[in-house]
Amino acid sequence: MVAFQASVTDLLSEEPRKGQRPLKHSKSGKSLTQSLWLNNNVLNDLRGFNHVISQLLQHPENLAWIDLSFNDLPSIDPVLTTLFNLSVLYLHGNSIQRLGEVNKLAILPRLRSLTLHGNPMEEEKGYRQYVLCTLPRITTFDFSGVTKADRTAAEVWKRMNIKPKKVRIKQDAL
Repeated sequence: MVAFQASVTDLLSEEPRKGQRPLKHSKSGKSLTQSLWLNNNVLNDLRGFNHVISQLLQHPENLAWIDLSFNDLPSIDPVLTTLFNLSVLYLHGNSIQRLGEVNKLAILPRLRSLTLHGNPMEEEKGYRQYVLCTLPRITTFDFSGVTKADRTAAEVWKRMNIKPKKVRIKQDAL
């Protein structure tokens, strides 16, 4: 949507890039879109994101596609977990270190397509399997379709690598 922003709040003073189709606006001047493309910037956090999207979008709650690829995000910001209609999230080419950051996205009921390649976390052993175990509703991961074989491999990996949580029984309950 906007070129070379260092802060999400910079979006408020920028004009959207011209796309193939003209951007529609409401009577109040807000964009009537369900996608936000903030790729190829230098964003290192999403501070102010909810405020900005409420200023720019007529229906921010309908946001379904966010492209944050090729920025400098060190983690998956919790603000993304509040967007329950999000179905496509591009985070490739950032600086996300910890594979555990993926856990935050498990709350998103409609998330079907996710990209994370090009982040340092990609180098962790079991990267693809961990993501597919954590996000079982994903149908496309890193621009590749998720196959039955991927699901099976992820389940085997999970049984071998993730210890189940022990259930503790209170002594006074006995």
